[in-house]
Amino acid sequence: MTLILACGLKREARILERPGRDVRAVVGGGVAAKLEADLDEVAGMFPGLVMSCGIAGALDPSLLPGDLVIDGDAALVEHLRRALPQAVQGRIVGSDTIVATTAAKRALADRTGGVAVDMESHVAARVAKRRNLPFAAIRTISDRAGDDLPAAALVGMRPDGGMALGAVLGSLARAPGQLPDLLRTGRQADAAFRSLDKMFEAIIHAGIDRLDISTL
Repeated sequence: MTLILACGLKREARILERPGRDVRAVVGGGVAAKLEADLDEVAGMFPGLVMSCGIAGALDPSLLPGDLVIDGDAALVEHLRRALPQAVQGRIVGSDTIVATTAAKRALADRTGGVAVDMESHVAARVAKRRNLPFAAIRTISDRAGDDLPAAALVGMRPDGGMALGAVLGSLARAPGQLPDLLRTGRQADAAFRSLDKMFEAIIHAGIDRLDISTL
């Protein structure tokens, strides 16, 4: 069975690659329309389990960098909870834009009841529903609910999912006072990426990529 993974960054895709397993990571780069088209194409050619997998921002103040959150179809979530007993089950909200401020996160949480937010899960869920395929989202927390993301962090992703280092450095040169917040954001992202690697290894070890989708 093909495990189709929706993520935003090339760095996430590299973490999720597993030689010898049928895993196909589709990188969105923050462009929802392109991600949806690419996911739909892959799901049409290789029907399988659709999963949104990567880092996310917390909406619930109790969540810390590196924490895991699971959402999705009940049967698949149950498999994931057994593989990842430390994970929190809760609504992962999708957004076409970065939710960057404490106030925006609080408003989104109040409006949706969500505990985390990313830029891919809503797109992956739409494709899975359209293709009648099982869906789950599992995300590792990077920024906390009380963190405001600095401007340099908001320009750090290219449409291909790579890092826009020039844009980050340019933003930092214009506003050097954001350096402490940028360093904090980087440390938290590193914790989230490490957690992502461990989480996905646990998923593969549990054989989630080899489930019979007709039973889900």
